[in-house]
Amino acid sequence: MDLFDSINREEAERHAPLAARMRPRTMDDFVGQTHILGKGKLLYRAIFADRIGSLILWGPPGSGKTTLAEVIASATHSHFDRMSAVMANVDSLRQAIYSAENRLREREEKTIIFIDEIHRFNKAQQDVLLPHVERGTISLIGATTHNPCFYVNAPLLSRSLLFELRPLGVDDLRAILTRAMEDKEKGLGKIPLTVDREAIEHIVRVSDGDARRALNSLERAVETTPEGSEGKRHVTLSVAEDSIQSKAIVYDKDEDGHYDTISAFIKSMRGCDPDAAIYWMAKMIQAGEDPRFIVRRIIICAAEDVGNADPHALLIASAAMQSLEFVGMPEARIPLAQAAIYVACAPKSNASYLAIEKALDHVRTKSTMEVPDAVKGTGYAGASKLGRGKGYKYLHGPSSVTGAPDFTPEPVSFYTPWKSGYEKQIGERLALWRAKSATREKGEGKREM
Repeated sequence: MDLFDSINREEAERHAPLAARMRPRTMDDFVGQTHILGKGKLLYRAIFADRIGSLILWGPPGSGKTTLAEVIASATHSHFDRMSAVMANVDSLRQAIYSAENRLREREEKTIIFIDEIHRFNKAQQDVLLPHVERGTISLIGATTHNPCFYVNAPLLSRSLLFELRPLGVDDLRAILTRAMEDKEKGLGKIPLTVDREAIEHIVRVSDGDARRALNSLERAVETTPEGSEGKRHVTLSVAEDSIQSKAIVYDKDEDGHYDTISAFIKSMRGCDPDAAIYWMAKMIQAGEDPRFIVRRIIICAAEDVGNADPHALLIASAAMQSLEFVGMPEARIPLAQAAIYVACAPKSNASYLAIEKALDHVRTKSTMEVPDAVKGTGYAGASKLGRGKGYKYLHGPSSVTGAPDFTPEPVSFYTPWKSGYEKQIGERLALWRAKSATREKGEGKREM
């Protein structure tokens, strides 16, 4: 790097956003992710032992993936070659690898190739990296917000350590903002400034663990606030609210955010926690999830997990679906909430679900039973000559007892009612019917003798 490059870089850094200027340069400055960077943890030991191989860093926006990659390069005295999967192609990858080989051969300098959004690389692009990662020509650090188990080739993933970064905690974000306000070289320390505690807490809370969002909001709040009579800029809660605007929900439509949230929603209803169910539903609605997807899950839960313990649950869930189609959003959020709360508070039984699963398994794995003559169809001429319906008796009426014939050639048992809610009554009714049927069959057997 010559003098002009140095001047240009300093000029660029001076005009860079606060989040870029405050990016940590050393491990001591890095905040958060103690579950992988705490003393004694694998990644911490690997960095300080200078034994970094290839890594995949997976986490939400603003959790420090790029920053951590740069800190690792600095700590291990490696050349850092940053690429974006959006812009890179096979030719640029090969050029970066060629330069890394020359660097290693001529100066024994290691190279870390950092690929942001590595999930956007196709299989061919990832395959270009594989032999060089395996030989150790380069150390690859890939960053992604998507689950790498689905997007990174298995051979490349098997040759890399996978670390999941978590959203930063409120204490971490508070520390980052405080450092930015105090730093006179890269931060806002040279600006006469007063920031109300409520303003900081609002930014911390609404940033959802995203350090970049928090720093950008603080910078926007400071830069748009004029100096007061005392020559200071005063950032109030109102200013902070305007600066960060609406809360950004970390949620994807077809990956972990989607499936993890709907899983939490279903399990909250199943676990009889209406408050948790409403929270997860609110998150999905706010994030723009298709409400028809939400109501489908309520209907399934009503049938699978509530079942006949409270038959009204399925009716109310189906009514919520009809309401959604009839009135639309946002008003339909109300019947959706009603249905989710009803299902969460209803007694639970998955006996119907277990019954159909057992019956399907029986049909798949055992010989198919023939329909007994007594219960075969009789709606055609000549059926009686074939013995169809012979022995069938319709005995329902005031006594409410079951019919006489066996409805399957062999006894089967799939449905076992729970002693929960209305299903307890169903179980008692079935037990009574079966006892009467057994008594009647015994009596008929004596008469035949």
